[in-house]
Amino acid sequence: MPEQVLILDFGSQYTQLIARRVRELNVYCEIHPFNKIPPLTGNIKGIILSGSPCSVRDAGSPDVDLNLFGNLPILGVCYGAQLIAHKNKGSVLPSHAREYGRARLTTVDHHSELLKEISLDTQVWMSHADTIAQVPDTFQIIASTPSVKVAAYRVTGKKIYGIQFHPEVTHTIEGKNLLRNFVVHICGCSQDWTPDQFVETTVADLKKKLGNDQVVMALSGGVDSTVAATLIHRAIGKNLHCIFVDNGLLRKNEFSQVLQSYEGMGLNIKGVDARQKFYTALKGLSDPEAKRKAIGKTFIDVFDDEAHAIKDVKWLGQGTIYPDVIESVSVKGPSATIKSHHNVGGLPETMKLQVVEPLNTLFKDEVRMVGKTLGIDPAILGRHPFPGPGLGIRILGEITEAKVKILQDVDAIFINALKQHSLYESVWQAGAVLLPVQSVGVMGDERTYEQVVALRAVTSTDGMTADWVHLPYAFLADVSSDIINKVKGVNRVVYDISSKPPATIEWE
Repeated sequence: MPEQVLILDFGSQYTQLIARRVRELNVYCEIHPFNKIPPLTGNIKGIILSGSPCSVRDAGSPDVDLNLFGNLPILGVCYGAQLIAHKNKGSVLPSHAREYGRARLTTVDHHSELLKEISLDTQVWMSHADTIAQVPDTFQIIASTPSVKVAAYRVTGKKIYGIQFHPEVTHTIEGKNLLRNFVVHICGCSQDWTPDQFVETTVADLKKKLGNDQVVMALSGGVDSTVAATLIHRAIGKNLHCIFVDNGLLRKNEFSQVLQSYEGMGLNIKGVDARQKFYTALKGLSDPEAKRKAIGKTFIDVFDDEAHAIKDVKWLGQGTIYPDVIESVSVKGPSATIKSHHNVGGLPETMKLQVVEPLNTLFKDEVRMVGKTLGIDPAILGRHPFPGPGLGIRILGEITEAKVKILQDVDAIFINALKQHSLYESVWQAGAVLLPVQSVGVMGDERTYEQVVALRAVTSTDGMTADWVHLPYAFLADVSSDIINKVKGVNRVVYDISSKPPATIEWE
């Protein structure tokens, strides 16, 4: 196990950002709910207590026994800082006004290990309704702002620190330096957790875990499943059996192109043409959830049949990444279901397979870095996210083979134009949506009554929030003209300028 910093989550919206910033320092860390602390093995070098929407003054607010951590260094962030002070008989009171937004450190104790090389008057980001009004006698205030006396403190004689601001957000200009001071200088982490090291360790672990066993895995052409499969392939070679299912809802020519790419990578892969099975399952369905469930069930049936055709399979490979794991064990439990997850899963228990998930400790950007280390084609690593149900959730209303053909042609024109105009890499996700709407148009001397398509392009880092891309008007005009002239059945193109929230990235 690599040395690591343990982050205890009290429910802050910024907890994943803390982990990202620590990992950017080449230090491994894991997030665990405050009430599900893992065994404190010797590889754990320090503890970070996250923020929280709760108040330490409330009955039943998140709590943790600090004595559990022995002499390990501790950094409390916002609520974490208030909790440490509160448990040591300090005074935490409601702020006179909610302290939210930019602030500046007007006093900084540069003798403190935590604040070494942190500039006086540096900008920090506050987000709290309570404030530490009084610290215990054993605490020393090491930073203040004009309105927050206790912006940072240390506990005398111990490696315990608290900060009222958030070092993980970009608005705290020197936040990464502060986190470096904590994890490197105070915790003593060696900063040796790199993509190269991850690949070496993971492949060795997979060899030990899987031995000569047979593994089956569904591939989608996306980043996560491709990188996961490549790692497993490095460990066990032809004992990994990859299956790529054509559900009839892929992008234009995607089935043949992706199969060709995988075969070029040396993967043991089988392509399965199951288009008609999916179209039959979707016949007459218009409700988005019903369509998702039909696509998911059909995928499972097809995959199950193919997996059973392989002898002595013991393992199921999956491209699960860390945010999926965090979500499943979050402080408040899984989030309320807005819609079934795009990446269809839930294979039947009758398969009785053990699961191997080589990427379940990585964030999306880390998966791409590992993929680069593995030498995977940049075109695959840079591919936009694409939902598991594919075009099935981009055709509003009932799905037919004819509608799929229209949308594939529209989507291909849009995506190829983004690439030709060097816009693809600056967009996080793009696609087209076929609306259940027909509109009047004029082509030549004839009146038409045909389909409407919506184009969607967004910027994002993780899909949790997104903003629409301000594509050039001239570009949109050319794409619209191309679509209407080249795709029979479409006479109107609109561009979606909704952000998430309140909208979602996909329409269904």
